[in-house]
Amino acid sequence: MIKTKIKDLIEDTNQSSIPEKPKSVVKNRIKVLRAERDWTQADLAERVGISRQAVISIEKYKYTPSLELAFNLAKAFDVEVTDVFRLEEESGK
Repeated sequence: MIKTKIKDLIEDTNQSSIPEKPKSVVKNRIKVLRAERDWTQADLAERVGISRQAVISIEKYKYTPSLELAFNLAKAFDVEVTDVFRLEEESGK
């Protein structure tokens, strides 16, 4: 009896119509902010204490920085973190 109820609950959970969470991506303006200041990737990397390759990966969206690094990047540019990063929904992927 209990096994049947558990089985029914599991089946109900699997068949529920829970909407899928939209996928999102963290976009950034690092390349633009660097250009406005005439900084190279190496300049930014040195100011923040990361490698140039890390800057490249962040700019190409191959790596999403930690929250701490995001704040440090914003601090290097002397702007708010929301001026560097934004969350966007991915379209049709």
